[in-house]
Amino acid sequence: MIWIDEAINKYITFLRENISVHEVDNGWYSITTPFLNMFNDYIDIYCCKKENKIYLSDDGETIRNLNSVGVSFSRSKTRKQILNQILLNYNIKISNENDELIVETDMNGFAQAKNNLLSAIMEISDMYMTSKTTTVSVFKDEVRNYLDEQQIIYTPEFIARGSTGLEFNFAFQIAGRKKEILINTFNIINKSNLTSFLFDWNDIKDARQRLSNKKITGLAIINDREKNIDGKYLDALTAKGTDFILFSKRNLPESRMKLDANAA
Repeated sequence: MIWIDEAINKYITFLRENISVHEVDNGWYSITTPFLNMFNDYIDIYCCKKENKIYLSDDGETIRNLNSVGVSFSRSKTRKQILNQILLNYNIKISNENDELIVETDMNGFAQAKNNLLSAIMEISDMYMTSKTTTVSVFKDEVRNYLDEQQIIYTPEFIARGSTGLEFNFAFQIAGRKKEILINTFNIINKSNLTSFLFDWNDIKDARQRLSNKKITGLAIINDREKNIDGKYLDALTAKGTDFILFSKRNLPESRMKLDANAA
């Protein structure tokens, strides 16, 4: 077992030990997760069970937090499109009354639904970066433009099922005859989202290779233009068998080679 396998096992233990459940009222429970929102508060998910259905909700907190820092969806068509795409990717509905994020499932689908809702909350929360006076395009869109410039044929918002049965979203997939590249983008990379990405990758790699009968490689494209990237994060990616492109070096020949799904 290499060190990153031990680290991921400890991460799973950490999740189990740092999730707490409290009864709220009328059959609703709050699940406090160890993941942080834009204010560095723990993300809470609310759930209740009615007959054979389980309902999960963020109680409207995600959109409410964004509104509090000036991120409006009603005044920005682009933000609204991004929000709708995220909700579609994770099969999440939004209430017209209080902007509550909602997903309906059953006991068998609970794990996937909770994972989807939590992923959607974190991805939508990242949009607080667009509250700056000079709004830049979302980093994922910059990566999409980069792939288009390189004339790469890709599938956006690629969904694949891992060995645990959970489905995971990747920003892009590039398919060759004998190799497949699964890409995630990181506008900001930190211990939390890196470990989550490596967990997703660890769960999906073998299952995807068996299904596609191709060599599967993982690729992280990281925004390093306004910040220095800690080398330990890059070492962790390499140790786990994934690769990376620093966006400031995207036009170097070695970066372009990493996007070639037909290379050996």
